[in-house]
Amino acid sequence: MSVSSEDFKRMLKEKGFKLTTQRRTVLDVLQNNEGDHLTAEEIYEIVREKCPEIGLATVYRTIQLLHELKLIDKLNLDDGFIRYEIGKFNDDNHHHHHHHLICESCGKVIEVEDDLMESIEEGFEEKYDFKVTDHKVKFYGICKNCK
Repeated sequence: MSVSSEDFKRMLKEKGFKLTTQRRTVLDVLQNNEGDHLTAEEIYEIVREKCPEIGLATVYRTIQLLHELKLIDKLNLDDGFIRYEIGKFNDDNHHHHHHHLICESCGKVIEVEDDLMESIEEGFEEKYDFKVTDHKVKFYGICKNCK
């Protein structure tokens, strides 16, 4: 997903924030590293190349804001770090849930784009009258390189 400066500016304004160079740069780093699962510290190191004056606290606040705006996803891949990635959206501009395969041997993370949970969510709604609003699925195993 790519968010234009104008769309980002509008989203921020609706929440009472201004578009700053630092905020735009953090979003750009995540957009330019789509498919990566970056920690806040990794994002900070990349952002500092363009904005050397930026502080780690500013990066953390910006990440939190981007998450609140649903532009990025927060991930726990059970490696002791919280990781972030740019949000994925389908053709109708609805948030697209994807899943992760995690190799227990080398730690490689593979993204699964298939909508595996749609029918299960519909079943929960029908059987339990429960509206699923979010889910996170991780599968553990051994990747093809480690087999």
